[in-house]
Amino acid sequence: MSESQIPEFEVIPAVDVQDGEVVQLVQGERGTEKTYGEPVEAARRWIDAGAESLHLVDLDGAFEGERANGDAIDAVLETVDVPTQLGGGIRTAADAIDLLERGVDRVILGTAAVENPEIVAEISESHPDSVVVSLDAKDGEVVVEGWTEGAGISPVEAAERYEELGAAGILFTNVDVEGKLEGVATEPVRELVEATDVPVVASGGVATLEDVRALDEAGAAAVVVGSALYEGAFSLEAAQSVVSE
Repeated sequence: MSESQIPEFEVIPAVDVQDGEVVQLVQGERGTEKTYGEPVEAARRWIDAGAESLHLVDLDGAFEGERANGDAIDAVLETVDVPTQLGGGIRTAADAIDLLERGVDRVILGTAAVENPEIVAEISESHPDSVVVSLDAKDGEVVVEGWTEGAGISPVEAAERYEELGAAGILFTNVDVEGKLEGVATEPVRELVEATDVPVVASGGVATLEDVRALDEAGAAAVVVGSALYEGAFSLEAAQSVVSE
């Protein structure tokens, strides 16, 4: 994540896709989803509202370990002209490189990076500044396989490892607050920011403009927002304004 991609704190709308539709889950659990329509329409909505980049997730891919919403994601990529980061079901370097060469700006690796940390270096060697490692934490432990299994490592330990391997950024999701619209926990974000020199993008629990401001003040480079935007808790413009004051 180069400085040109995130020059200052950025609010990034999430377009999470399950069964070809945009959804938001509570704490990443299937069966809790609310549906928000068609991915291209959602992407256009956020770009029209002023989004400078988009966060795309193939949720079926995250759960099943194999990308399942390729057509829907491709349709978004063909439509938008802002930088995109994509995660969910990317398990091999070849798959990641294929996505980067097809127009994705950054690939987000979670389970693949935990199981094979060297994949980060392998992809970064041919495509520098293109790998964001997703560190999803539950009770202070990194979790993988769609947030169902503990990895036995803390987010700070993991972030330090991936920085050495060339990660361009860390996407940190606090599963304990994800999707609940009950607010953010800033201390884990602050700990990550202090432990690593790569940008930390925060995700999970954003419910108010004060949450956005708090993550900015905690040192995050950006925040991914899903449910709060889709539910109309605040507008994208308002969120961008609160951190540019």
